[in-house]
Parts: sequence; structure tokens; C-alpha cells
Amino acid sequence: MESNTFATSTFIATDMKSASDYVRDLRNLDEWTLYSRMIEQMDDNTWRGTASGYQHDLFYHARPVETPSFGGVEWHCGYKYGEYFQCYPALLFPSSYLGSDEPGVYFHWLSFIGPERRTTMLMQGIHWVHTAEIRSLKGALERRAGHDRAVQGRFEIQTSAIYVDAPPAFATEYLGDVRNLGEWGYFLKPDGEADATRGQFTDEYGQKFEATITKHDLGKYAILEFEHRYHRANWTQRSLLVLMPCDYAFSNPKARGFIAHRIVFFEKGVVPLHGKLQIEDYGAESMSLKRVLENKAGNLSSFNRGMSYLAEAAE
Repeated sequence: MESNTFATSTFIATDMKSASDYVRDLRNLDEWTLYSRMIEQMDDNTWRGTASGYQHDLFYHARPVETPSFGGVEWHCGYKYGEYFQCYPALLFPSSYLGSDEPGVYFHWLSFIGPERRTTMLMQGIHWVHTAEIRSLKGALERRAGHDRAVQGRFEIQTSAIYVDAPPAFATEYLGDVRNLGEWGYFLKPDGEADATRGQFTDEYGQKFEATITKHDLGKYAILEFEHRYHRANWTQRSLLVLMPCDYAFSNPKARGFIAHRIVFFEKGVVPLHGKLQIEDYGAESMSLKRVLENKAGNLSSFNRGMSYLAEAAE
């Protein structure tokens, strides 16, 4: 797995608007984070406050995330007003996105910490802190929705991430074109007509499915939505691929390439009968897209250095 990318997820039994409004208001960090406390408002979307992982105040900035399918927020922080070195996209998916009628949302919190800026305490504590904080966030929102105990969701979010030493814009166009799936996709074979957004394929059992890809341009980065629809089985597998340029993720203009972060939804206690059956299938596919894209970019030595962004990639 990519060593600079950290992901935490949970189900929250509240409505989409309440969740979106809550996470976009930085003052609410006072209620659910370990020790991020807002002290001084700088503008409509920025505060100065204390921090959980530093002996130093930080400036916190929030940027809404909006797409037709899901929403959320980007949290940014740094030592100087307007200069941010931490990037935290946090995405909210309504339960209906997964075909579920449960009243709630699925929350996915993504963090990037580059090797040039990490501290020992930050790296040792991030799993504890973010896992505890996301549980606290769940509690705050579920309490407001009238619950007095944690509500369990039907699905769990699993992820895989890999560093790719190739131009992000080129990768977005290539990976976002269904006609290229047969070149880098795992268990996928073209089986009929296809255009840029939709095509027919078969899986390793020879089962037919229709693949569609939807691109979401979020300014500094892109998210690709994948939908594999097995019409005969009346079943659909959805996943997302966040394509995050390293210069934006790590606030380092010299950093090349991007992080490919896959988000997958698996129903708890249910073994899939079609499509990709486990997160390892997506991880292997990530290796495939890295190999193909770096080959096309002419960066043939990057593959042997492994799955993670290294400081050398900024040189």
C-alpha cells in the first residue's frame, strides 16, 4: 500500500444535508476532534486554532466538494494563513448510492502526509487519532439525529492506494475512457461495442456486464466513478478512483505524479458472486494501471521503487 495515504471510514445514521453542513463548518471540529479547537476566524471558510498532532497552532481551511452523486469537504491546514501543507478530502455517500434504503450516509476521510513534512509523532499517532475522531464524529451526528447508541451500517468501505509516476491529466483521460479498460483492468475483457463512457465486457467467468465511467472534475484533482452492471443477475458493483496529484496532496510543486486511491463498498457478511470479490483484486489492478501508465510516460524505473511516493520523485 501507498505509505503516505491514510483512509478512515464509517457509517453515520443521519441525513446527507445534516452531515454535509456539519463537516463543512470548522467550528464543529471543537466537538469531535482530539484537540483541534477554533480560536480566531480569518474568513468565511478559514480559522486559526490549536491542533491535535502539533505543538503549534494551525490555520484550518474548508472547501466544499459537490458532485451529482456524492459530496463532502476538503479540509486543509498549515502554519500560515493561505498556505496549507495538509490535505484531507472527506467524502459523503448517501446510502441510496449503494442501493441501500438504510437512513444514513457513508463517510470516507482521506489524508495525505508527504515524507518531507512528517514527524515521528504524527506518523505514530495518525491511526489512533483519526480512528477515534471519526467514531466521535459519528457519535456527534447520530446523537443529533436522536440515537443514543452507535448504529451499524450494512456496508464497509475498503481501499487500495498506489503512487503513479505519470502526468495526472493524461492519467485522468486514459483511465476515464472505458475503451482502455481492457488494457489495464483486471478480470476484464472487451465484449462488444464501447465508447468513451460505456462498454460491454466479460469477467473471468465469462459473465457479461456493462461498464460505465463518470468523471468528476474537482479542480485540483479528479474522481472517477466506476459502475459494473450485471444485467442478467440484476446486480451492480460500484467503486471510485481518486486521482490526486502529488503536488497538491503534499503541497510540493516539485512532486511528480499522483496517488491513485480506490474506494470500494462491500456488503458485510455477503460474499460477492460476480465482479471483483475482494480488495486484493483492486490492489492488483492498481499495480496494473501503474505499470501501464508509467510505461506510457517513459518512467520505466519508477515501478521498481514500489507502491509509495518517495521524496526522490520531487526532484
